[in-house]
Amino acid sequence: MMIRQARNEDRKLILKFCKNTFSWGDYIEKVWDYWIDEGNLFVFEKEIPIGICHALFFPDQVWIEGIRIDYKFRRQKIASDLIKHVELIGKKKNIRSSSMLIDTKNNASLTMATSLGYDIFQTWHFFSLLPKTTSDFESVHFTNSINLGLCSHYVDSWRWVLMDENNFSSLCKHKKIFSAKIDDVTTVAIMNDSKHFEKTLIVTLFSGSTQTDSQIILFLQNFAKDRKYDRIQILSNQRCLFFDSLEYKLSFHLMKKYLI
Repeated sequence: MMIRQARNEDRKLILKFCKNTFSWGDYIEKVWDYWIDEGNLFVFEKEIPIGICHALFFPDQVWIEGIRIDYKFRRQKIASDLIKHVELIGKKKNIRSSSMLIDTKNNASLTMATSLGYDIFQTWHFFSLLPKTTSDFESVHFTNSINLGLCSHYVDSWRWVLMDENNFSSLCKHKKIFSAKIDDVTTVAIMNDSKHFEKTLIVTLFSGSTQTDSQIILFLQNFAKDRKYDRIQILSNQRCLFFDSLEYKLSFHLMKKYLI
């Protein structure tokens, strides 16, 4: 048994056990080439590949994603071994923390993460929204001033990235942050293109009030329609967003562990 970097020739065997991970299937086939190019796609091998895990190493955070284990080899702590392997690399790089996203209903994965020392840091909610030409949204403007304490992370291709000064400056430079303010209550939206799925706008939304949320959502629909996006994915810190066109999908726990 060993853990090694994935190779292109692993694709067929690995995708074979990554077909029906969720009720709707899985996304590994669509991101495989991207992850191979990015590196740090790890394979747990027992004569043949039976598990995978992808990782990104940011200056202050390890991001772990895409843990998949062949159903014939589950409950053998293979996922734990893959996570420990990634953590060890993070420690050698002097990275402070490790994070991952787990569905709030995935009790098995939550128990596994807890046993490895991960705690629930935040809970996030996933909504889908279709682009559409809608009514006015006069209260929405580009902003370069947000509460970094409130906006601790933003989502970039389903990775929760720490909002440090450098990342904030980059988002401002590329005009990715918009806000709606009414009666001293503000909703903030941070927009990014998906790196893995075409014509998909990913939005981190920090909810303020029903009024300001609605203004932002109208703005996002128009923005996406004008720029010919096919879909909008919204990740919010607020579960109760009230808007007819907004479809709630899932909730996730952002799990975090300090490595050093």
